[in-house]
Amino acid sequence: MSEASANNTEIKLQIPSLPDPPRLYVHGEVDKFVSRQVRENGIWEPYETSLMLDFLNPGDVFVDVGANIGYFTVIAASVVGQTGRVIAFEPGPENIRLLQASCELNGLQQQVEAVQAGLSDGGGQARLYLSEDNLGDHQIYAGEGGRDSLPIKLLHGSDYLRPRIERLDLLKVDTQGSEYKVMRGLLPLLLELPSPTRIIIELTPFSLRQCGSSGRSLIELVSTLEQAFWIVDHIEHRLVATTAAALAQWCDNVDECEGDR
Repeated sequence: MSEASANNTEIKLQIPSLPDPPRLYVHGEVDKFVSRQVRENGIWEPYETSLMLDFLNPGDVFVDVGANIGYFTVIAASVVGQTGRVIAFEPGPENIRLLQASCELNGLQQQVEAVQAGLSDGGGQARLYLSEDNLGDHQIYAGEGGRDSLPIKLLHGSDYLRPRIERLDLLKVDTQGSEYKVMRGLLPLLLELPSPTRIIIELTPFSLRQCGSSGRSLIELVSTLEQAFWIVDHIEHRLVATTAAALAQWCDNVDECEGDR
């Protein structure tokens, strides 16, 4: 029995549009968010899950930055198949241990490269500040609350991926506030690729400020790709068309409200 199966829970995902959904190892009761939702419902963020399934096809390349326990990584790998490729970056040792175990459980080792590191605009070392009850909320800045921390490795996104992929069909970036540095490191590669990359990225002005950038800075950086912007509406389950200018102004408005998270 593997360490993952001994200390955590194996869940059969409940995703209606997948005829044979993969299985996933999740954290025990200590995690009150992603693992809890998957344990109780067999799914996490249903609308974002459906978007990923709509966007990906067999043979595609998916990069998951801030992969956590590998929920989206495993689903994507099951869709892109043996002719596709998934590269997942996750610096948290407990999270990537579960991710790797889930890939082995589902026979996905050949198409998934799991990298225990964070992405940034430069390589080197950093510290990962750990959340006690939300194991998907680890962050690379101290923030508030005196979190415990551990050393992690950072990689320059373009430098790492350039020799490994020739296309990138879907990119997901969810890194609890460090999205600006992640995207700045990935931008050179994204501008070089022969076809535009679909990008799903978390936008949380409060976290971005705590990490030393801002929502406006992130939007203005991403807008240099000259692609359309959409808001993922998790309530109404729809994509809402918007503009870089409107999103940047929204970020400014949030920043003006002290304590707005």
